[in-house]
Amino acid sequence: METEFSDQEHSSQELDLEAITRKISLLDKWREIFSCHRLGASDTAPQHHGGSHVPADETEDGTRRPPPKGQGHMSSNSLCSIPKPSIISSKLGAFPISPAMATKLRQSLFGTPAHVFSSDWKKASFRFREPFSDLAFALELGKGGARGVQMAVQVSLIKYLLFTRTGKGCDIHSLQEMSKQEQEQAMAKTLAGILWAAGATQKATVCLVTEDTYVASTPDYARDDFTEPLQLFEFTEKEVTEKFVSDHLQCFQGAGSRGVIMFLYSLLFSRTFDRLQEDLDISTTHLLQPSAGGFLCRQALLNLILTGRASPNVFNGCQQGGGSPEGLHGVRARAEVGYLQWGKDASEGGRLSQVGSMLKTPKLPIWLCNINGNYSVLFSTNRQLLSDWKMERLFDLYFYSSQPSQNRPVRLTVDTHSHHWEEDQHGTERRFSPVEMTIRTKWREATINWNGSAPFF
Repeated sequence: METEFSDQEHSSQELDLEAITRKISLLDKWREIFSCHRLGASDTAPQHHGGSHVPADETEDGTRRPPPKGQGHMSSNSLCSIPKPSIISSKLGAFPISPAMATKLRQSLFGTPAHVFSSDWKKASFRFREPFSDLAFALELGKGGARGVQMAVQVSLIKYLLFTRTGKGCDIHSLQEMSKQEQEQAMAKTLAGILWAAGATQKATVCLVTEDTYVASTPDYARDDFTEPLQLFEFTEKEVTEKFVSDHLQCFQGAGSRGVIMFLYSLLFSRTFDRLQEDLDISTTHLLQPSAGGFLCRQALLNLILTGRASPNVFNGCQQGGGSPEGLHGVRARAEVGYLQWGKDASEGGRLSQVGSMLKTPKLPIWLCNINGNYSVLFSTNRQLLSDWKMERLFDLYFYSSQPSQNRPVRLTVDTHSHHWEEDQHGTERRFSPVEMTIRTKWREATINWNGSAPFF
């Protein structure tokens, strides 16, 4: 009896060991799967390997094969993946980025394929503030040069919310009473609309990161692990573009998605390199400029988002200059949304820096503002403001600075018929807010009432 019990106990221990072994094997299998999809628990911090990756075709040593290039080297939240191209419908027209395309992309952005995006750009995406709040229409912004892209998109978001979508009012409350679903719909429509305009309303291209890598490092090309796995999806219908962007919105909004960069890539491929070259002139050969360890947006990039064309300057039409027979390229037609700028160090009357009427007086009363190098937005909820001069005598504008400290839009009342001498009755010079000075670049003699809010200095 004792021997029988001992045998049963031994058999039970063997079964337990087998069960444990199976569970460990299953755990290792799932860990490997998660690692391939960048979801492994061991990937707690990004690893930066630069151009030191060992090519996969040099690792035929019979041991564990390393993951493909671009896999397993980034944190769990650092990439927004989509299904492998093999399981995506061929009707979507996806094709992988080529080495030549990746090089041209970098040259168009940085002027050289050796540069890569700084950390502030990699962190930037398109995320709204809290729904059903005073700033439900506004994007959350971090620090760095990506703010220029985000605020230019913000202008188009406001345009859609106030003047394009149906079934909602055109007042400030309609911007604030937005659900999360309405925010996501607005984002998809806006991003797709910008890409469609850049593609000359004929074609749009959306770039998304996949699991396979198509571009290898070279001495002239610096690897970043999210450009090399790009797949490009082309669309010839605006509605289909909107649906695709909506279905993959997390790749532009999600934490760690590099959403601004993915949008920027999509924007350039939608515009095409040939059109981009025609847009630019001798004064601007690429879209980003180095600054304090990062990169800032050049005017051509802002204009591409605002107007669909990468015009390097803000004046109307073309002007002679720059030592080129083709001259310098400005804005050709009246834009739907506008642009204003003011800087305390700007030279008075600089011919090339003066914003022309194509941007200063857009079709809709929304302006991206560059005030001392910081981006903000001015807008009116009155669609007809710029269509009837009588409405420009006394009207309200709303100001959003994009600063974290601002918790609601500021309502400004603009009076264009006040007498300028009434501002200086005591012979002393009044200190004006940069926001007021910016508004005066459009309405020269205007006085601005901040309606109880503290002026922004």
